[in-house]
Amino acid sequence: MPGVPPTRFAFLGPEGTFAEAALRSLPAFSGASEDAGQALPCVSDVLDAVRRGEADAGLVPLENSVEGSVAATLDELATGEPLVIVREIFLPVTLPLLVRAGTAVEDVRTFATHPHAYAQVRQQLASILPGVEVIATASTAAAAEGVAKGRYDAAVASPIAAARYRLTVVRDDVADHHGAVTRFVLVSQPAPPPPRTGHDKTSLAAFIDDDHTGALLEVLTEFAIRGISLTRIESRPTKERLGVYFFSLDCEGHLADERVGEALTALRRLCADLRFLGSYPRADGRTPKSVPDKASDASFSDAAAWMIRLREGRL
Repeated sequence: MPGVPPTRFAFLGPEGTFAEAALRSLPAFSGASEDAGQALPCVSDVLDAVRRGEADAGLVPLENSVEGSVAATLDELATGEPLVIVREIFLPVTLPLLVRAGTAVEDVRTFATHPHAYAQVRQQLASILPGVEVIATASTAAAAEGVAKGRYDAAVASPIAAARYRLTVVRDDVADHHGAVTRFVLVSQPAPPPPRTGHDKTSLAAFIDDDHTGALLEVLTEFAIRGISLTRIESRPTKERLGVYFFSLDCEGHLADERVGEALTALRRLCADLRFLGSYPRADGRTPKSVPDKASDASFSDAAAWMIRLREGRL
């Protein structure tokens, strides 16, 4: 229900994933009370759980500073039954090497983790565990659980997975690139966006009307002439046929900002389809770029009032 804080949160499970760690950083989980959030692990259908009403909101990964965007999340938000982003969470990622108690590193023969995590530890792993058999799992938590149950000798997973499955940490962080961050987004059923804070971000999926020269430039121009900075843009295949794409993008500002609202109105006319994916507070703490006077809300309001006067015959 719009305006009612969510209490049931779906996340990519099983228990012990980085998604759960990000979810438990939310205020709803900051204390033990009757108002505390309920965490619901889902194997793969987090967004569908929200659509079916089984959860009030769902937390999914959107991009990683090392591996880039999570294509499945981008595509599902752009083409599935509409949902909106209401919050983003930046989670610093450390990747400890985990074994069962009493297991020596030299005894490790099988290693398991999620492919995204493996891509971030490949070089270090080759040095620490040369010749080890690498096994892909559905999640880092599933890998940790497999170690605990004796299916694998070692795994890379989240620190909370180490605690959850009572595993021993033999290396605190085996990532090839330290300082990695994963961006998660909290999504809900369509509802009015959170109030603007002045440090906001808006997400969109823009489907070009037809394939023609300058199509991307037309989209970018609508932002540029209004002094709106993009923080992310990338193309994704529509899966209709080869060479047909939509643009997934984030921009500074809030739907309630005059310049952002006008840009979206223009893009709605320009594009075959434009999906609004939410306006929400930025999580990176960065100060947004200054808005030119010509792109301020006051400037837009003055121009709109001027046009009304002209149409009424008042010069």
